[in-house]
Amino acid sequence: MRLLSVIHRRSVFAICLAIAGLMLLSSQCARQSGDEDVITKPDEITFWHFRSEPKQREALKAIVAQFEKENNCKVTMVDLTWGEGKTKLFAAFNSGTAPDVVELGSDWVTQFSSGGVLKNLSKSKITLDKFADNTRPAALFRDSVYALPWNVNTRVMFYNKDLLTKAGIAKPPTTGAELLRAAEAIQAIGDAAVAQGGGNTANRAYGFGANGSDEHRLHKKVLPFFWSAGGKVLDDSGRVVINSKQNVDALNLYLALARAGFIETQRQLDNMFVRGNLGFWISGSWLIEKIARENPSLKFGVMPLPSLGKGSISVVGCNYVAVTYKAQNPILAKRFALFITDGKQALELLKQFQDAGIPADKRFMNDDFVRSLPYNDVFLQQLTTSQMPPMHPHWLDIERVIEDAIVEALYGIRSAEQALEKAHWLITDIVTRP
Repeated sequence: MRLLSVIHRRSVFAICLAIAGLMLLSSQCARQSGDEDVITKPDEITFWHFRSEPKQREALKAIVAQFEKENNCKVTMVDLTWGEGKTKLFAAFNSGTAPDVVELGSDWVTQFSSGGVLKNLSKSKITLDKFADNTRPAALFRDSVYALPWNVNTRVMFYNKDLLTKAGIAKPPTTGAELLRAAEAIQAIGDAAVAQGGGNTANRAYGFGANGSDEHRLHKKVLPFFWSAGGKVLDDSGRVVINSKQNVDALNLYLALARAGFIETQRQLDNMFVRGNLGFWISGSWLIEKIARENPSLKFGVMPLPSLGKGSISVVGCNYVAVTYKAQNPILAKRFALFITDGKQALELLKQFQDAGIPADKRFMNDDFVRSLPYNDVFLQQLTTSQMPPMHPHWLDIERVIEDAIVEALYGIRSAEQALEKAHWLITDIVTRP
């Protein structure tokens, strides 16, 4: 019942979000007939962003203060959260109170740019030349630039060295088959300890951390399995191919790893890895700081995701900065967007907190400071083989279908093949909408 209620709540939310999106489109598309830069407030802009934690906010505030000084202007900053930010942005666009400049996640940009609420920056001769190639797809819509990449990140495999040693594993796995064998060996150690200890599971070892129902996160753990096995969600012509044999095999591997591990949310699995309960876990750079802060004695390593036949392919996450179509001072707003996404400023954020992400400006991606951070050589290596989910105006609807299919397979409601077949038809319906 708990699982069904989760899926039901997500379905209701999807309907509400779709209605909001339609309102956004209908109210904004008509405004794109012209692109004149009309200035109503010559020395003031607003910037809505997601760096809302105190340390992040203060670091960003210092960088914004530099822009204010250089341009003799005022930038009003408004904090957003990833949980509620999109709803607030929809409301702002629909009520005519949108900010001048806004930070967006890579999964969102196409929906907003296709909705007619962002400035076409190509008309101002702004290009993406200085940004890493795999950060560009989300910034483009119909071959025009609507957002600028800011910070980029990816997911890698974390492993517990002590648990590998106890399981008799000499070196970290490099293939999917090796990963499964290693996870099963660690899981067996945990099972034996529980049996000997009378059923205490609080501090037992688990082979693998498997994301369960976890909105906007679960697909980022499973898509790399698809891609690394040679599968896709949409082919190059936009045709739905999620039910391919490669994807079925990849999902079956994920299910096997889940059986040799523990199913939870990303936040809880991060906590479990820090406590030393997980043998293997896919996570991001934020986990390194968390380990250093909460359990510095933990013996762990970081490696690229194991290859499943077509290489080690992870997912690119990138934050973008866009200028809204009705910016009150579009000239100053564009200047600010260019300033904040410049590699110098992105690097400065990284110096203040490691989970800021690597500068998307490729001139700074291999900066000495970037390379000096613990384990960043692995993240940089993984970034070279990482990619973004398909850029589609209805990607968030597609994402929801994918995540629901994975949840159904994880909990035995459908087999991997059945779950992806259902997803195939649901996504086909989404991408063929008029």
